[in-house]
This record gives sequence, structure tokens and C-alpha cells, in this order.
Amino acid sequence: MSSPGSSSKLAIYGAIVANIAIAASKFVAAAFTGSSAMLSEGIHSLVDSGNGLLILHGVRQAEKPADARHPFGRSKELYFWALIVAILVFSVGGGMSLYEGIDHLKHPAPLTDPTWNYWVLGLSLVFEGISCFLAFKAFNADRGDAGFWETLRRSKDPSVFAILLEDLAALLGLVIALAGVYLGHLLDNPYLDGAASVAIGVLLVFVALFLIYKTKRLLVGTGVDDETVDAIEALVRAQPNIDQVGPPLTSYLGPADVILALDVEFSHKLTANEIEVAIDDMQDVIRARYPEMKRIFIEAKSLSSRAA
Repeated sequence: MSSPGSSSKLAIYGAIVANIAIAASKFVAAAFTGSSAMLSEGIHSLVDSGNGLLILHGVRQAEKPADARHPFGRSKELYFWALIVAILVFSVGGGMSLYEGIDHLKHPAPLTDPTWNYWVLGLSLVFEGISCFLAFKAFNADRGDAGFWETLRRSKDPSVFAILLEDLAALLGLVIALAGVYLGHLLDNPYLDGAASVAIGVLLVFVALFLIYKTKRLLVGTGVDDETVDAIEALVRAQPNIDQVGPPLTSYLGPADVILALDVEFSHKLTANEIEVAIDDMQDVIRARYPEMKRIFIEAKSLSSRAA
């Protein structure tokens, strides 16, 4: 597991630039054609642009070093801003798209020449495709042999999974908007354009709810997976002069910043100095295999019992 690196930052920059350009073109097309779905897509791209900036801000804040006021660093800043992004996707992106769509269904207006829409949607698909490719590249960086959904479920880096989900939602939203505009003109049915806007809003709401679920768990504190916990415990038990090991306690402070607490009972034949050396060696062994374990706290049970 790695911290937000150059690939994820490149994906964020790519998403921001693409969405700003796409949003401007969609709003122009919506003004000329009166398409509700196109207006919803413009809102979606504008929200995505702001979301990319918020995620980028979160990444930069999370990279700040620890200080007296933040002794454990500020890694959770990324999770906070990712939650704000999820709320914006839900309220602004999903909410306004639903509102526009429902309003268009209540008061349908015939579309003018759809050529503008087709040009903008076609170019948007190209730009969003490039942005999505960069996001997938960052997503696959630590994927290994795991499947897409398993990797998405286990990912703890909003700078990767939030941008990827937004790009995927944007691509699907463009397809829905294109279908709404095309079928609306083909069947001479203006209601289909409003229906497409509603569908885009529903899509954004579902994506937002998933992002809220993911970031909420990370903010309140979630530990590493069971396989990693078992591997850490086995690693500790394999060290010399270990009598008992309590269940490892972990919590993510950031995508690559995990706190680990261990209760270890060393052999009673060890002196205090030997236990200190053993603790240092144990921390080195754990960090060599799991570099994300930035803070390891080991309570030596035999040491406390001797003191008693």
C-alpha cells in the first residue's frame, strides 16, 4: 500500500482539467438547445471539477508533517475532504439533476437542433475517457491480482477510488444523456430528455451514498483486514523469547498511515534492556513487511509484572 503518489495526483489533475472544459461546453450546448439532460451533465461536470480541487487540497493537507498540535499527523484530512466531496455529489450533483429532470418532465419543451449536444457529448466522452484511463492507472497501481470490486472495497485512498468512481459515473452519465437526446428527437418525445436527467441524478445519488459509506468508516476509524491482522500476529509470535501475544489493534489514520498497538508478553528471563532491544527489533520486522505501520506501540507485559 502506498501513499497518494504521482499517478493518483496526475489522475486528479486530469479530472479537474477535463471537467472544467467539459462543463463549459455542456452549459453552452444546454443554452442553445434547451436540453435538460445536457444542463444536468453540465452541473455534474462542474461539481466534479470542484470535487477534484477538494480532493487535491485534502491530499496536500494530509502530507503535512506532525507537529505539537497534530502529534499523529494530519492524514485524516484526506478522509474529511472526501466526505465533503461525497456530500456535494449527493446534494448538488444528484439533487440538482433530479430537480432539473423532474421540472422538465412537468414542463416539457421541444428541443432545437441537437447537433450541439452531439458534438459536446462526443468530445466529452473523449476527455472523460482520458481522465478515466488515468484514474484506472492509479487504481491498478496496488491492485495486484485482486478483482475490481474487491480492490474497490478494500481501498483506503479516496484520492484514487473517489476520482475513479466520479469518472465512471461521468462516462455512464454521458451515455444516458446521449441516449436521452437521441431518443427524444427520434421519437419526438421531449419527456425522454427529462427522464435522462432524472436517471443521471439517481446515478449520482448512488455513487454519493457509496462514497459516504466508505469515507464514514475511514473517519470513525477502521482497522486493517483480518488477513493482515493474522499475518502481523504470526510475525510477532515468530520472534524469539515471546510467550504470549494479544490480538493486534489497528486503525487507519490515512491511506498509508496505520497505527498498531500490541500486547506482548516476553520471556521472564529477559532483562529490561533486552526487552527494549527486542521491541525495537520487532518494530523493524513489522515495518519491513508493512511500511504503512507508521506508529507501533508495544506494551511489554512481563516488564509491567516485574514492576508490580
